[in-house]
Amino acid sequence: MRRTLPGFFLLLLLNFIVFIVLAAIPHHAQAQWWKASREPVGLAPDPAVTPEAIIQVYGARAYSWRGHLGIHTWIAVKPTQAKSYTIYEVIGWLQRRQRPVLAIYENVPDRRWYGNMPELLLEKRGDSVDALIEKIDQAARSYPYARNYTLWPGPNSNTFTAWVSRAVPELQLDLPPTAIGKDYLGYRLVSQAPSGSGFQISVFGLMGVLVSAVEGVEFNLLGLSFGVDLDPLAIKLPLVGRKELAW
Repeated sequence: MRRTLPGFFLLLLLNFIVFIVLAAIPHHAQAQWWKASREPVGLAPDPAVTPEAIIQVYGARAYSWRGHLGIHTWIAVKPTQAKSYTIYEVIGWLQRRQRPVLAIYENVPDRRWYGNMPELLLEKRGDSVDALIEKIDQAARSYPYARNYTLWPGPNSNTFTAWVSRAVPELQLDLPPTAIGKDYLGYRLVSQAPSGSGFQISVFGLMGVLVSAVEGVEFNLLGLSFGVDLDPLAIKLPLVGRKELAW
């Protein structure tokens, strides 16, 4: 075990250095962020012909240099017979305009995140989903950081998604390790894991551990998550994400 620890901490240090270096690089393309594609990609059922209730959770690589490190996540819901989706997400740049960062609005949920392809992290449909949608709405509107945003270690967009997921454990949402900020608990040290199951110990999202039947076992250092999931067998790595292992 002693032989593996230096390599483990070296990998942690290298990941943190990458984060700092990328953050320091000037990215002139950021001035053109509004020109990046927000086109839908066909992952969301058409609400006009889909009467059943739907919950979807999406993740997409963040814009510009941030995408090398992590993802942005958001939640979309459509109650039974509704003709449109409601989206819940935290948008950091709203803070610059002195507006709440928590945004709740109607739109197409599966749009590219400023050029980056979204991935469907979770989907639930059916008769029981309407009750979960009500719980999602209540949890979102009680989010304690609706006017606060910090890219690293949180609270950020992934902190919000994890907050809702803890409040609605029926979702059993397994956020990937690239969802930096999901482990941010503010001044709390102990909580449920982001999935709402198991438990988590976290110091401002910078150091901690979680054990859950949904997420498996994860260790967090400097906001970077490493872990193992047993069902199905997979490893979780910063920057890379979740990778299933074939027997």
